[in-house]
Amino acid sequence: MKFDEIYIGQKFEKKFIVKSDHVLNFAEITGDKNPVHIDEEYAKNSIFGGRIAHGILLLGYVSSILGMEFPGPGTIYMSQNANFLRPVYVGEEIKIVIEVLEKQMEKKRITVSTNIYNKEGKICVEGRALLSLKFI
Repeated sequence: MKFDEIYIGQKFEKKFIVKSDHVLNFAEITGDKNPVHIDEEYAKNSIFGGRIAHGILLLGYVSSILGMEFPGPGTIYMSQNANFLRPVYVGEEIKIVIEVLEKQMEKKRITVSTNIYNKEGKICVEGRALLSLKFI
């Protein structure tokens, strides 16, 4: 997508299933093997009542959208703020909604919201990112 085609208020939505193998691979790659993520028995007895995804894995799904779909290849992810409000469970379907909030013409940058919702429509991760679009 070209910078000139992007407008304030523009939205992009995509659904993902948080798969067990994604969580286990993320734990292996990063070394974050917190048992609430990888041990079903431990997680059942936690405050969550089941295995949950790593918050940063969820932001990885956001990154895949930003870099590959909206705005797409050439996008540079400059910063990300996130508030983790609700757990996302392994096997759960989530919806990521990206919305353009600001556009800086002179620097070819945009600010977007990066919110993640569960299947009930409740926000799980509330975020905001700054993107450079100099290369698209």
